[in-house]
Amino acid sequence: MIPILIAASLLASDLSVKSLYSSLDPKSLSQYMAFYELYSDTPEGKKALNHIWKLLRQNPNNETLPQFLLPKFDIQAIVSLVTRQPFDPPVKLSSEQLSAINSLCSHFANRKLKGAHVWSKEEVIALPTEEIDLTRGLLIEQFDGSDNFRDDILQYEASLDLMALQIAARLSKEPTNVEKIKEINRYIFQEMQFRFPPHSLYAKDIDLYTFLPSVLDSRHGVCLGVSILYLCLAQRLDLPLEVITPPGHIYVRYRDGDNIINIETTARGINTPNEVYLGLNTRKLQERTIKEVIALAFANQAAVYWQKGEANTCIKLYEKAMPYLNNDPLISMFLGLNYLFVGRKTEGEKLLKPLVDYTFDYAVSPETLISDYFAKKTSPEAIHAIFSPVDETRESILKKQEELRGFLKDYPEFRGGLMQLATTYLQLGRAGEAREILQKYHGLDPTDPTVEYYLSIVCAERHDYNKSWEYLKQAEQLTEKRDHKPLALRSLRNKLRTVCPES
Repeated sequence: MIPILIAASLLASDLSVKSLYSSLDPKSLSQYMAFYELYSDTPEGKKALNHIWKLLRQNPNNETLPQFLLPKFDIQAIVSLVTRQPFDPPVKLSSEQLSAINSLCSHFANRKLKGAHVWSKEEVIALPTEEIDLTRGLLIEQFDGSDNFRDDILQYEASLDLMALQIAARLSKEPTNVEKIKEINRYIFQEMQFRFPPHSLYAKDIDLYTFLPSVLDSRHGVCLGVSILYLCLAQRLDLPLEVITPPGHIYVRYRDGDNIINIETTARGINTPNEVYLGLNTRKLQERTIKEVIALAFANQAAVYWQKGEANTCIKLYEKAMPYLNNDPLISMFLGLNYLFVGRKTEGEKLLKPLVDYTFDYAVSPETLISDYFAKKTSPEAIHAIFSPVDETRESILKKQEELRGFLKDYPEFRGGLMQLATTYLQLGRAGEAREILQKYHGLDPTDPTVEYYLSIVCAERHDYNKSWEYLKQAEQLTEKRDHKPLALRSLRNKLRTVCPES
């Protein structure tokens, strides 16, 4: 009786494996690898292995590769790399496995770039941006000084190659760029489930969610981290993308004539309208080059250390970013300010002097911080104070408020300080005090559309509709001069019309 039960159990198990095998997605490399990992000793496991090689063999030049590899090649590490979860230990590939993956991926478009074959940051910097392989450029900087420099780089490049192979396995022989976008989105955000980390995590350890190795290991990334991942895959799959940086953000987009697809990497790749990224003082979207993306990785990290008050670390990071930029005025301003914060006045003023009364191309109004500094209307300490973070608690806001009021006693015409002080009152729901401060700013400088907008809102809340219309029209005139009609002003106009006719 017992042998019969054992035989029945084995038969049921055998049927279960066959049923499971038949349910696999024929185009999913990860499913077949996971199946092989579990059932490698079964006939279906051997079928899965053959199917794995079929999916991997996208390059026509690799048609004989499985035949000479299979007898001696251990595929288990590659299987583990594809199927690993974020909490699993890292998988190290042997030189033979790395070589095999490189052969399998030799047809990828990034292999044609000069940047895919350099090994120093000096070589990367010297290349024109169209020849830079983003993966190699970032990893060279990431592992600078590592004892296993080349191997560390090759390990993560192999991970990206395998990801690109899984995406390519689902594409038709001659896929359109739109099809590539849809499949990259599906793979990154659905199959691999890359996600934006909770604020409490990324605010503490931004480098874990910005730099490529950490993003790959954790499957979490801020806008820059996941956009970098997206670009690295796009370069392999010959998908031309543009890099767009609204203030404080980054995303990628595809352009085909007048047809634009925005890929919002913090929201699973959805196509967000351009207008969402524009603001009162943001009239156009700034496009970045692949070389500048390397710099942005350091600038993003510097921003966090800035909030922590670690100016010397900020300086080191901005200095690492500068060689990849062509005299970028924004990074020059940030580096110059941090030089001032640590007392390196000569170096700071040299960078900041050309930015007096400077209007960034994407902005509506001129930058005021530098102008106020050279006009002696503020100090490095006062400028540093306006960047001090708040955690949205009342105590944090009151602390910043007290600090700002102290500096404004000495520098009553410091426009950046006035704007930040007004903001703290608005955060506390004290519109009356905010209005007084904003009106003082308006008296000093009536050319900031953001100030005029806030004044219009505050006046409307206090039922002073005539004044609200006056400030709104001033904001509209300022933005129209820079060929900009922001959604916020249009919405405010429509709301005002419902409570008070336009005079």
